[in-house]
Amino acid sequence: MTTKRQVMTLTVNGDSHELLVSPRQTLLDVIRGQLGLTGTKEGCATGTCGVCTINNDNGEAFLSCITPALEWDGKAITTIEGLEAGGKLAAIQQAFIDYGAVQCGFCTPGVIMSAQGIVNTLDDPSEDDINDGMAGVLCRCTGHIKVKEAIRNVAKYKS
Repeated sequence: MTTKRQVMTLTVNGDSHELLVSPRQTLLDVIRGQLGLTGTKEGCATGTCGVCTINNDNGEAFLSCITPALEWDGKAITTIEGLEAGGKLAAIQQAFIDYGAVQCGFCTPGVIMSAQGIVNTLDDPSEDDINDGMAGVLCRCTGHIKVKEAIRNVAKYKS
């Protein structure tokens, strides 16, 4: 059986793309394979590790590995590559450096995008809010102590 591809429009990091997509392709497949944005990683491919996390047009974090690409026709997403602007890191990226919240780096894009989702959607996140927002992201190198410090700092000083 042949799967018919469909044309879709997807805005990624502010740039609109017209793509030919199979109904079986995930957003992760499109981001990495068709757009060449390899900052978003594939870990488990089942939605349990959080490595593939990106943000929707409302700034909320979600998993790209289990999200059918065609469901996002006409919508916008932000990947890790879209946080930096004009050669300047986003506040959350800089905070991860400042607080030493980066270890081996494999899960870092997903961790940062989950953290950005918290900062985007909550003005003053509580410890429980941060724990809930980071619950789906697994890092085998470290705990989330420094990550939480970075999130609290950015949330405290965001404009």
